[in-house]
Amino acid sequence: MRLFAIAAIAAAIVVAVVVVQLHAPTPVPETAKPAPAVKPVPPPAVSEPPRTAPTPAPFPKASASKPAAPAPAAEAPPTTGTLHITSDVPDTSVFIDRQFLGTAPITAKNLTPGTHHLNMSATGYDGVFQDITVEAGEHDLAISLKEIKLDEKIAVVHKHLTGSCRGTLIATPQQLRYDTTDKNDGFAVALTDLETFEADYIAKNLKLKIRKGKTYNFADADDNVERLYTFQKTVDKVRQKLSGK
Repeated sequence: MRLFAIAAIAAAIVVAVVVVQLHAPTPVPETAKPAPAVKPVPPPAVSEPPRTAPTPAPFPKASASKPAAPAPAAEAPPTTGTLHITSDVPDTSVFIDRQFLGTAPITAKNLTPGTHHLNMSATGYDGVFQDITVEAGEHDLAISLKEIKLDEKIAVVHKHLTGSCRGTLIATPQQLRYDTTDKNDGFAVALTDLETFEADYIAKNLKLKIRKGKTYNFADADDNVERLYTFQKTVDKVRQKLSGK
């Protein structure tokens, strides 16, 4: 009976709770309130710098005008000629119109335009003898000389006033030399220092005289006048060239 009573009380409590809930007012759901409108914030005002009137450019100062420098006078064209003369042989003597200028290389100045005679010579070389045409202004003149070749010898007898001696005459472009066993009779002389050098075919004699020196008379050692004559002609041809004749 006690259990039945407890169950009845619990059932009554449950019924009461249900009734209360059924009669309780239904809560109205709250509606979300709209967010307040945000007023836009204006950007901060930018202050412009004050405008200034442009500064006018200064006018150039008037400078005192200087007179223009006069144009250099044009050089007058040369009226005479200048020759720079060179040679392929050292100490070549240079003559123009038979006047000795010196040895090459050398400069000939103040030459009248036109034709002039040039003479150049060196020991042991063929001389140059030619006409040249000179023009106004400076010019170069290079001359090449041809070497003279001479290598002749002949056995001879030197005829003294009394007696004779034997030896050898040897000719080169540089000199004529007489070699003999008589030390007081031998000599060597430049071809250009022979004042006389001639052969007498009939007399079979070769006569030579050294300038400001002795006179010698020679005959071929074998009395061969042809050989003596040929020797004299060959040597004298070179002597003439070296002398500028």
